[in-house]
Amino acid sequence: MTNGLARASVRFRPGSFVGTLVALLLGAAVVVACGTLLQTGLTASLKPERYAAAPVVVTADQAVKIERKTGGETETQEQATPERARMDAALVGRLTALPAVAAARPDTAFPLPAGERTPAMTGRGFAALGIAGPGDKLVEGRAPGANEIVLDTDTARAAHLAPGASLALTAPGGTAHYRISGLAAAQQSGPTAWFADTTADRLSGHPGRIDAIAVQPREGVPTTELAAQVRRALGGDARTFTGDDRGTVEHPALSSARSMLTALGGTFGGYATMTAVFVVMSTIALATGQRAREFALLRAIGATPRQIRRTIATEAMLVAPLAAALGILPGLALARWWFGQLVDRGAVPADVRLDIGPLPMLAAVLLCTLAALTAGFLAARRPSRMRAAQALGDAAVEAPRPGKVRTVLGVLFAAGGCTAAVVANALDGEKAAQTALGVVMCFMVTVALLGPRLAAAAAALLGAPLRAGGAPGSLAADNARANARRLASAITPIVLVTAFCGTLLILQSTVRHTTGENVKAGVTADHVIATTGPGLPATTAETAARVPGVDTAIGLLRTGVVYESGDMLSSAPALGVGGDPARLPKVLDLDVRTGALADLGRAPDTIALSTTLSGALGAKVGDRVPLWLGDGTAVRPAVVAVYERGLGVGQALLPRAAVASHVTAAYDSQVLVAAAPGTDRAALAAGLGALPGTAVTDRAGFVAQADKDLELSGWANTVMAAVLGGFAAVSAANTLVMTVIDRRREVALLRLAGTTRRQVRHMMRWEALLVAVTGLAVGASIAGLTLVPVARGVTGSAPHVPPMLVLPLAVGTVLLCLGSTGLPVRALLRTRPATLGTARQ
Repeated sequence: MTNGLARASVRFRPGSFVGTLVALLLGAAVVVACGTLLQTGLTASLKPERYAAAPVVVTADQAVKIERKTGGETETQEQATPERARMDAALVGRLTALPAVAAARPDTAFPLPAGERTPAMTGRGFAALGIAGPGDKLVEGRAPGANEIVLDTDTARAAHLAPGASLALTAPGGTAHYRISGLAAAQQSGPTAWFADTTADRLSGHPGRIDAIAVQPREGVPTTELAAQVRRALGGDARTFTGDDRGTVEHPALSSARSMLTALGGTFGGYATMTAVFVVMSTIALATGQRAREFALLRAIGATPRQIRRTIATEAMLVAPLAAALGILPGLALARWWFGQLVDRGAVPADVRLDIGPLPMLAAVLLCTLAALTAGFLAARRPSRMRAAQALGDAAVEAPRPGKVRTVLGVLFAAGGCTAAVVANALDGEKAAQTALGVVMCFMVTVALLGPRLAAAAAALLGAPLRAGGAPGSLAADNARANARRLASAITPIVLVTAFCGTLLILQSTVRHTTGENVKAGVTADHVIATTGPGLPATTAETAARVPGVDTAIGLLRTGVVYESGDMLSSAPALGVGGDPARLPKVLDLDVRTGALADLGRAPDTIALSTTLSGALGAKVGDRVPLWLGDGTAVRPAVVAVYERGLGVGQALLPRAAVASHVTAAYDSQVLVAAAPGTDRAALAAGLGALPGTAVTDRAGFVAQADKDLELSGWANTVMAAVLGGFAAVSAANTLVMTVIDRRREVALLRLAGTTRRQVRHMMRWEALLVAVTGLAVGASIAGLTLVPVARGVTGSAPHVPPMLVLPLAVGTVLLCLGSTGLPVRALLRTRPATLGTARQ
């Protein structure tokens, strides 16, 4: 009997079936997409090529870690280093002395900009030749001396160079002429120049520090034994990698790509999954609630509560797996598109492949099925527990107000959302931004629990304006007041669209606006010298200062720092300032609040902080702040100034000399130039443009390189808004269509009572506007409660709400509501009233 009822329900109630199917399908697609990205982040790997012949590779830990004891347990906090972390070159000797080691080759790489005759190359020490295997060797000439280099054969052939020729090369440690002493085998990693080891150590910009050590065993020594000896010898001074993990050392961008994919698939995926389950349960609860009359009739003719619950469970098992299976392909298509965009933007190495496995698909089917079962049971709990004699009578009227438990939970979630918003106001930028979606989710659960009360309040508040619209408006007001639960089902997805899209897009707009204002007011330089290669040599600022007409030239080396705030580790962009910091205000006005930037260069262990970062650290001028430089080196510089304009420029300023040996490549990102009074700006730009490897630009060029992470974060927020907003918008349309189709009897009664088609359409339009206005108002309130503290934590200012962002969202919501109600109403009105009255429910 139960299976027959379930199949009949699916067959004879196609409207509810299709609505439920759409909600489940979309929910499954979102879960599959996010789960696939998460799985890829956890399993992403690249096979070693350069280190393929070295079974063990040693490198420094690429993360800052702190340990804290909580009760009887030790908790470890971790933050990836903004720059390449390196280790002491003395470790090579320690490993060479091990009995299982045949060779331990130090490996350090640094970029060499393109020259007149050569492309951009990678510089290495000659000791690294041979790491790639027996074929990685000198094929012509001899090893390099102090002022000599060895080129790979492909590069030499393409440039028509041979041993004995001379080249001018620029490295982080300086520019000089080098004689080619020999040629080495072609490299899979691209054009390469080998220097004498002592020369490479000096030119790398970080003398005495190396990137990695490739360890090769003696004959007959297995990799496991070799790795064990290496780990014991190193202790905690470095990390040991074997197998495919060696690819992480060879491709440093892989670690950041894993973090990005894990964050998108895990953090955002968690919110997206919660949203999907939330929408699915809301839709199924609506579909089940619309069948109250059917359940009442079953109870009246003798069906037991258990039979009704089993019927609902059977329906869920019929619909949910099918819908989830149909959502797998769209979910995989979304994941492929998303992953491809990340690769195109350089956030993920091109050789990483999307990992498509069964776990996200199984998770989607399981979550959708559980959501369907739970929503159906909760919605049918009341009618299944009624006494048979009361079932039909109770089904004829709307259910009473939400119970006390539901009301109390709603109030608790509202309090939780407010508390989270207050906490966000006290956090620094990155952590404050991370709380945004959590705050929205708390308020969304509040709306779901208190939806009928909210809808009733909206109907009472907007009832008077609606009645001013004549008979259709008066009917809409009465319907809204009498059917608050139905109205709440329609309002909730609109709130979801507005709150999520508004929060993500306006937060990003606020960051961009504040960044633009800071750069507009802060960058006072007449010209900005940018690079056409990996960076500008440290001498570029000095060279530019000698160009006629230049008053001040300040070099900026972009890096990052790691800091601890509130028992958590975070990173912030920083600038290494080359030249006289006392002249910095001529090219960069940071709106100094306390202290003086002129004191920045008086000692190597000094720092200037933005107001945001100083607030996060609780530091003022004169304090020493514990930080980690880009490569994870711990320092305690003294604060000499606190400035306002940090976002988009840099949250910290340090002397260039203090950070140059702690970055991946010690090249300046830009040189800011101020012209002397009376100088011809065009002539000065031409003179600066003659410097090799440079391009002269303005503030726009400064913004373009200001913060690559900020640009990627903005794109990610936009995509998240599109995914969640699009999902919520389709779900809203689906819910509105379901509520209209369920009103066949009501429309028939109105038509039989003499109401014209036009009046019915107008009534539905007024109701749609009521839904849109209420949803927009509540969603905007949630977005506002979220954005005000979060925006202040991220930017130190109020949210920036551009009209051209808000108006399309509002207009789109109104059109969505009008279209989702207007089209099904027109379809209903094509049927004669008598037929409508006897239509299947």
